[in-house]
Amino acid sequence: MSRTTVVEDLLRLHAPQVLGALVRRYGHFSAAEDSVQEALLAAAGQWPEKGLPDNPRGWLIKVASRRLVDQLRADEARRGREEKATALLPRDTWVAPAPGESRAPSEDDTLTLLFLCCHPALTPAAQIALTLRAVGGLTTAEIARAHLVPEATMAQRISRAKQKVRGVPFRQPGPEDRDPRLSVVLQVLYLIFNEGYTATSGRDLHRADLAREAIRLTRAVRRLLPREGPVTGLLALMLLTDARSAARTGPDGELIPLDEQDRARWDRQAIAEGTALVEEALTSGPAGPYQVQAAIAALHDEAACAEDTDWPQILALYDVLVHRAPEPMAELGRAVAVAMVHGPRAGLAEVARLEGRLDGHHRLDAVRAHLLEKAGDTEGARAAYGSAALRTLSVPEARYLQARAARLPR
Repeated sequence: MSRTTVVEDLLRLHAPQVLGALVRRYGHFSAAEDSVQEALLAAAGQWPEKGLPDNPRGWLIKVASRRLVDQLRADEARRGREEKATALLPRDTWVAPAPGESRAPSEDDTLTLLFLCCHPALTPAAQIALTLRAVGGLTTAEIARAHLVPEATMAQRISRAKQKVRGVPFRQPGPEDRDPRLSVVLQVLYLIFNEGYTATSGRDLHRADLAREAIRLTRAVRRLLPREGPVTGLLALMLLTDARSAARTGPDGELIPLDEQDRARWDRQAIAEGTALVEEALTSGPAGPYQVQAAIAALHDEAACAEDTDWPQILALYDVLVHRAPEPMAELGRAVAVAMVHGPRAGLAEVARLEGRLDGHHRLDAVRAHLLEKAGDTEGARAAYGSAALRTLSVPEARYLQARAARLPR
């Protein structure tokens, strides 16, 4: 791994923690984010040549703080109120943690930032967008693609969200405020993990830094709320899914589908932990979407080979999932399970029902292509693989789909 790559990974890891530290000390969410971006640019220019500092996060906080204070002072000067500039500098009351709150910036500041971004004053869409930007480190373009909206629309949404949380105290919410935000927090963590596990664009299939950060934050939320079944279920789902990451790509970064993976390369420790968490989550209360998805992932991970997969049980779980959370991607997963149990034609009938809701999404074409191939319709499969390859922005996915089309007999 090159020094530049190491620096990029470090910056991506520390960015939300540095932003959390600045917002806790100074407030001014939007200005703090600008200062963090400047510090990241400075680090990207200096660290590859001069070497890493002893404390990378501390270096970033120091540089970003200086730039933020300079900016706040300059803003005050321009408005002719230089005498009030000192009121915007750090004070003990701003730095003091809330009762019972640890001062460890590596975890608590990021977690507090996570709840701040999910403030009830924001719409759910704005909560997700702001958290993905501030905590997940995704670019505005990546967030826009994940939500199927233009980049300019997403930029406006994020800007408005920053303005709405301006002046909100930077502290973890109490129980009465925490519970309404929890579903959004979990949804955001789920989206961050998904972007890390299968990147929506670019040359790499897997963004391990994002996946690890999502798992780390979910562990932090679980320590805060250990008896919440959805939190436990989401952590289990992430661990059981990420356990396969080492086997998902070949030597040249090519995508390897689940049924062709070398299961000896799966992380058995993560699978064991995830399975134990699934059992705990399913016995602690009603099973929600995360618990059910985790149970599906556990069935895949427990199969010694693809042929041993318990597809009837997976289909039964998908039936529960789409009943409780009728979401198009869950229904697409159910269509695959239907095909594995009742045959590809039955699965294609389920896919057809989703055409009005997932038109233009490459995964719909990819599943259709796979089932057409199983049904013996090579021409239809080739066309669907080609359509899916054109629609995805992921280079490994596009190459995999093109290769599947090319190997079909004419």
